[in-house]
Amino acid sequence: MSVRVEQLPLGPIGTNAYIVHNDGAQEALVVDPAAEATEITASLTRLGVACAAILLTHGHWDHLCGVADLAEPTGAPVYMPAGERDLLENLAQHLPPGASGRSWSPDVLLQGGEKLELAGIDLEVVSVPGHSPAHIAYVSGGHLFSGDVLFAGSVGRTDLPGADWNTLLTSIRLLVATLPPDTVVHPGHGPATTLAAELESNPFLADLLAEREREDHRA
Repeated sequence: MSVRVEQLPLGPIGTNAYIVHNDGAQEALVVDPAAEATEITASLTRLGVACAAILLTHGHWDHLCGVADLAEPTGAPVYMPAGERDLLENLAQHLPPGASGRSWSPDVLLQGGEKLELAGIDLEVVSVPGHSPAHIAYVSGGHLFSGDVLFAGSVGRTDLPGADWNTLLTSIRLLVATLPPDTVVHPGHGPATTLAAELESNPFLADLLAEREREDHRA
């Protein structure tokens, strides 16, 4: 079965939520329900799938605002990085003016390295800190749900509490080294891209590209 991905930019800063499902499946995964759970639910209904699980890449507020309003009516378990659970459990304390969302307790805490099978989809959980201390990404069938680690033409901010540029670069280096170049990157903001496209043109990855060129020369 091929994995289908629907992108829904939601909330005050256009954070991407994703509905992920196999062709013909009756269940789907929702990655980072950023806000407007009613819009996510409407899309699930249109696609003819039920929410089987909610996957969170990290604990920043703009990725969490729709969690409670989606998890409560669906009963879907919430998966998130263990090191950032407090940000969901105390979400109301972290919301900026104009944003809304309810606190919620996650059901499954992840460290990275886990292999999951949810809604008929095999996923690998990858630890990719740097934008946030316990950030994780999800990989499945040629798709990478990168959260705020890697974007089309950019990378995650490192001027936030717990962020670090060198750690972020190490995480991106890991993704580039372990995933095929044609892996589709579904970021937390903006359009989809591929690892190959970002290595070729992303100005923030010039050092990584230079490293690969040196390795190719030595080979």
